[in-house]
Amino acid sequence: MGDEIPRVLLLGNPLLRKISDEVNEFNSSSQQNDFATLHNVLLRFREEHGFGRGIAAPQLGMLKRVVALNLNGQQTTMVNPQIIWSSPEEFSLWDDCMCFPDLLVRVKRKSSISLKFQNPDGSFATWEKLDPARSELLQHELDHLDGVLAIDRAIDKESVSYRVNVQATDPQSGN
Repeated sequence: MGDEIPRVLLLGNPLLRKISDEVNEFNSSSQQNDFATLHNVLLRFREEHGFGRGIAAPQLGMLKRVVALNLNGQQTTMVNPQIIWSSPEEFSLWDDCMCFPDLLVRVKRKSSISLKFQNPDGSFATWEKLDPARSELLQHELDHLDGVLAIDRAIDKESVSYRVNVQATDPQSGN
């Protein structure tokens, strides 16, 4: 593949509907390159589109349980993430996705979650009772690992819109 950075797969690509495999190898240069590629694509996407806090490996056609985050300039790689707790409370929001960058989808998400995951070196970590912004982001990214897209979680048939339509009527929409 050389130095070419892959593009995010778009809605309709069948790879987005596949369930990703658990990662069992951590120290290979190939695996570390995959982690770096995710972060590079996320950074490039943010530069081009003005949004994007996380990306899941399946969005690049890599069917691995890996998520790359860039939150407030801090990069995190989560390997084999699992939700271990979720609050009973939910909230709704207009969600966006790199796989359909011109659309927004109104979805319901849990207000808070806790999760465990492995770091790129294989060590384990836990994030407890996250705030709503990180909770909804991680629920979105973990859905990708299971072949579920935000559009599948639309609240109703009126809950899918072009980004410009939603932002024109709701100035607090989007991520």
